[in-house]
Amino acid sequence: MQRTYKTGSGGGRQSHSMSAEPIRFDTKIAVLLRADLEPWQRLNVTAFLVSGLGATVPEVIGEPYEDADGVSYLPMFRQPVLVFEGSKETLKAAHGRALSRALPRAVFTSDLFATGNDRDNRAAVRAVPTAELDLVGLAVYGPRGGVDKVLKGARMHP
Repeated sequence: MQRTYKTGSGGGRQSHSMSAEPIRFDTKIAVLLRADLEPWQRLNVTAFLVSGLGATVPEVIGEPYEDADGVSYLPMFRQPVLVFEGSKETLKAAHGRALSRALPRAVFTSDLFATGNDRDNRAAVRAVPTAELDLVGLAVYGPRGGVDKVLKGARMHP
């Protein structure tokens, strides 16, 4: 969790508009996954969680992409998404800290593995009080220091 992520002038082809100076972000996008998830669940939960941030926090989205032939591609996050893992207790504590800091967040509960659409997903979350949510994933966005405090006790995903 102490790593600093910078994007800069790596090897390979570079656009003429790319700066040689690394970009350091004051914010962090992080996903915390429960350590006991199956590999397919980790991927699925991560994809769902970050979609919530991209949809509601517009500043996390960069500019559209274009290749050398002029083919356009959708924009993506402007900064790395860091993925962490932790126990059920670590996830519950992180959720509480994210709530207390009022950081933008998305949750994925174990109940969502049994649903097949957004309407049923929202109903499954709505049916459970906050303190009783069986969290398997949490995405959070905010100032680096605040997100680091939310993730206390978590470790980088292997």
